[in-house]
Amino acid sequence: MKTIALALRYLWSRPLAAGLNLLLLSLGLASITMVLLVREQIDHAFERDLAGIDLVVGAKGSPMQLILAGVFQIDVPTGNIALSEVRELEKNPQVAQLIPLSMGDSFRGFRIVGTSVDYITHYQATLAVGELWNQPMQVVLGSQVAQATGLQLGQRFVGSHGLGSGGHLHGDNPYRVRGVLNPCGCVLDRLVLTATESVWQVHDQSYEGDTPLDAEDRAAIEADREVTVALIRYKSPLAAVSFPRFVNSSTNLQAAAPAVEITRLLRLVGVGTDVLRGFGVVLLLTAGLSVFIALWNAVRERQADLAMLRMLGAPPRRVAALVLSEALWLALLASLLGLVGGHLLTGLVGTLLEGQQSLSVSGWTWVEAEWAVPGLAAAVAVLAAFLPTWAAYRLDVFSLLNKR
Repeated sequence: MKTIALALRYLWSRPLAAGLNLLLLSLGLASITMVLLVREQIDHAFERDLAGIDLVVGAKGSPMQLILAGVFQIDVPTGNIALSEVRELEKNPQVAQLIPLSMGDSFRGFRIVGTSVDYITHYQATLAVGELWNQPMQVVLGSQVAQATGLQLGQRFVGSHGLGSGGHLHGDNPYRVRGVLNPCGCVLDRLVLTATESVWQVHDQSYEGDTPLDAEDRAAIEADREVTVALIRYKSPLAAVSFPRFVNSSTNLQAAAPAVEITRLLRLVGVGTDVLRGFGVVLLLTAGLSVFIALWNAVRERQADLAMLRMLGAPPRRVAALVLSEALWLALLASLLGLVGGHLLTGLVGTLLEGQQSLSVSGWTWVEAEWAVPGLAAAVAVLAAFLPTWAAYRLDVFSLLNKR
């Protein structure tokens, strides 16, 4: 314990050098911590939102754009598709469930999605207050939407055209809040959910309302109706081989397999995380070199002090432990600062993403991989202190005293 306390006093006897080494180590560890946190949460978000969705069908265009827009609600849809074609797909014997989504409007930046209650059931979301809609123009709010907008049960609001703010207001067709969902940690948290008929009514897309129509009129209206995408779950995994090819070759629709597209996306995201992780490693190597130089100079400057300790009865291993303890003190302090800094940076990233109604990333979480951060700091410190520690261990007291 005396060795540890003396090492701390020696460390802070050189505040500028100690502060610089601590800063470099902390920045490197903070960068690596942030990468671990963000990557883990993004991977978890993708896995959570894609659970149970085998295929996304929409208008022709980019398959990845179709996945990002239809599943994660973070991109612009490729277009609309005919409801009649979607109904035909739903009858396919390979399809176990089809959930239609209709998009195009928003409220204060949060997307309004017309769908069926199956969409809520699919993510096993539950109501915090209120009830699900039972007629058009009633909505259920995701937890993040309710918190950000302050909307309460029974309140009315109007959506704006487009998926961003500043679009044309649909003032003639106000929505009424009927329920609020509990937080589910999924895409529903940042959506305004309503019946598909609500979207048709707002956009006057041949919506029949309460007007009685004959069979011919109903057929004409049905032929004109559209949705944006359809989320499909297979009856059997074997459908993954043939069904997407059938959709792409035999219909005017496009089928995108989430597993394939997300693998491509994560590969692209991985390039950015690898760069940031590499930046952290460079900082750690620089910090290690700086620690080595500082400790080497410290051993040279303190030769008289170390010789005095030896004369007072301290064995060589105690003197070497004194130098090593300085490096480990730096590692401990840098680990604490690096972990705190990494969580703060992750929280900042999460705030920026939340402002864009994008993926949810939090700095108030812990991932298993973070346990490696103190070990990494200790490894850098031990490697940097190896030669100075060895020099302290091999210190020749008699030669030093004869020189003096």
